[in-house]
Amino acid sequence: MRINLVTFLWLFFINNFLWSQVNTDDYRLPIKKTTEKITIDGVLDEMTWKNAAVAKDFFMITPVDTGKATQFSEARVSFDDENLYLSIIFFNNSTQGNYVVESLKRDFSFGKNDNFLVAIDPFNNQNTGFAFGLNAYGAQWDGTMYNGRNVDLNWDTKWYSEVNFDEEKWVCEIAIPFKSIRYNETISEWGINFSRLDLKASEKSSWAPVPRQFPSVTLAYAGALVWETPPPKQRSNVSLIPYLSNNLTSTNKATPDNAFKVGGDLKYSLTSALNLDLTINPDFSQAEVDQQVTNLDRFELFFPERRQFFLENADLFSNFGYTTIRPFFSRRIGLNVSIQGGIRLSGNLDENWRIGLMDIQTRQDKNQSLAAENFGVVSLQRKLFDRSNLSILFVNKQALNLNESQNNTSEYNRNIGLEYNYFSADNLWNGKLLFLKSLSPVSQKQGEVFASHIGYQSTRWNWRLQQEYISGDYSAEVGFIPRNNYIKLQATGGYLHYTKKDTPLLSHGPRLGRTYYFDTNFDKKDQTQQLDYLFNFKNRSKFTLGIRRQYIELLADFDPLRTQIAQLAAGTQHQWNSFSLSYDAKPQNRFTYAAEVITGGYYDNGKRNAFLGEFGYRFQPYLELSSLINYNQIELAAPWNTNSFWLLGIKSNLTLTNKIFFSNLFQYNEQLGLWNFNSRFQWRYQPASDIFLVFNSNEMSVPNVTTGWNLTLKVNYWLNL
Repeated sequence: MRINLVTFLWLFFINNFLWSQVNTDDYRLPIKKTTEKITIDGVLDEMTWKNAAVAKDFFMITPVDTGKATQFSEARVSFDDENLYLSIIFFNNSTQGNYVVESLKRDFSFGKNDNFLVAIDPFNNQNTGFAFGLNAYGAQWDGTMYNGRNVDLNWDTKWYSEVNFDEEKWVCEIAIPFKSIRYNETISEWGINFSRLDLKASEKSSWAPVPRQFPSVTLAYAGALVWETPPPKQRSNVSLIPYLSNNLTSTNKATPDNAFKVGGDLKYSLTSALNLDLTINPDFSQAEVDQQVTNLDRFELFFPERRQFFLENADLFSNFGYTTIRPFFSRRIGLNVSIQGGIRLSGNLDENWRIGLMDIQTRQDKNQSLAAENFGVVSLQRKLFDRSNLSILFVNKQALNLNESQNNTSEYNRNIGLEYNYFSADNLWNGKLLFLKSLSPVSQKQGEVFASHIGYQSTRWNWRLQQEYISGDYSAEVGFIPRNNYIKLQATGGYLHYTKKDTPLLSHGPRLGRTYYFDTNFDKKDQTQQLDYLFNFKNRSKFTLGIRRQYIELLADFDPLRTQIAQLAAGTQHQWNSFSLSYDAKPQNRFTYAAEVITGGYYDNGKRNAFLGEFGYRFQPYLELSSLINYNQIELAAPWNTNSFWLLGIKSNLTLTNKIFFSNLFQYNEQLGLWNFNSRFQWRYQPASDIFLVFNSNEMSVPNVTTGWNLTLKVNYWLNL
């Protein structure tokens, strides 16, 4: 089965290497150097903008992608020895009304704001790049791009912007220092595209046309930024980011401990496209807390990385593999002990090669019998053909000075992997071939992984076939592998019918999926069948009906409530049906919501009824209120009987300006008996320089009662040397 699928995939990929490149010859924007001082004030009164070439006549992406946008837009670019400049005018020529924004918070939610985005591909490889954006009230949005269409918003850098608006138009003016991005100054054409989301008109548009099934920043459909004179060569680019923090902590009502920390980061550009990062005694106290979930799953849940050091160029390290097959997951590092320091080299060697090297050292913890550990990661990626790439990954976890008393630490665990990612020139087809091998001094932890998929996404059709094999002895101690010893076969497919009449409904259609899990002897263990019917409306609201049939043979004893009342025995078989109904309201309203109702069976012939909801209200642009309300009622035989769980989350974001943020999050998880409160004040007193005041308090009763709180004051400063 695996060999046949691999053969099919390789033949398919080779066949499609001959497909033609997307034609962007008609979307070329020349950029000229200016000697004029440009003031970033949102007022386009410089001669530079009057003489610059204009990118206009934007194309509509949604609700339909067959014509020009009804809302007119114009974009201009220029540069000097220090900065890349952009100016954009968005006219409200056919639809008037108030602008829609959540707040002034950084890295806003794309679909809930009138906004502008620019995608920049400095290596013209249609795979990696940078994205910058603003909402209509001037909140900034930035990230690094990978896979030609994905944006990692965790990246943060220095750039400057201002927005001015009235009823007729809103205007953006932006300066991006060349020191803030990576590029090759010998390349005379960069990929670029400008996009606009106008929620008043329920319209998304872009300069170079993009099919509606893809993100507007998809690099395969970018136009060309043509440099008449080369961009400047980067001079010495060194940034020092020291910090001071003071942390007051109390656990289980003990006398508070006070800890003062000093550390920092050093960023050094070896070339204009390759960066070296060094961190000493890092502090992550300002990172956002995880959002609580009701866990009814048998396997470990995934929570994203939020620590800044691990986030730049994270796709080179953490995106290797699949969602549930990650040989490297940075949250494993420093999980129980603190990090002494780390070093990372990442970026582009040239237009075809990317490299990532990371080395992290943790401290020894005698109280937990944990040895000091070193974590090393090597990633090398080679571009192939138009948009595909081949990657090699090596992950090493190594204990230092291990002794017999430190039985909670293994001597080493290593993973080596090879991955081929295929993307067609028009972005319709994608696929992957993945192989992993784990190495360990224990033979029971030396196993293999083989996985692959092929997918197709057009305007109307969307389907995917995926296969996974993980041996029972595979181990990734620095990865995220929730289960092993299985073979998985999965097929999903959907079709959308687009309406032609002038009705509120944009499109509708079915979506089907079937997933099988077998053990490595090919005995069936799990089976899921899913049928949904989707309704998409022109005002961006969505309605979905679904039916799901589930079969599970337990691999180990399992508590279906995760409250330690009792367990179902390994090997028992369970089967049930469930029905769901969900609705996402249009984002233009100040009161927004998304709700889902689930009813049906559960383990051991039980029943489950659930309500999952998210609600929000904005007093734009200063205050955003949001809440998470989940309720599960589960009926089982004795000793569980009938149980219900509430999960409540209430969050407020107060953004006095686009530099002062005050957020508060209260969470209650009845399943764990957990109460949590997080309050975070942030003042960005200079670009990329912040003062944080953070308070955390929590109490949890499952499995044991624990309480604690901490108060942290942290100051960092970004200094360019």
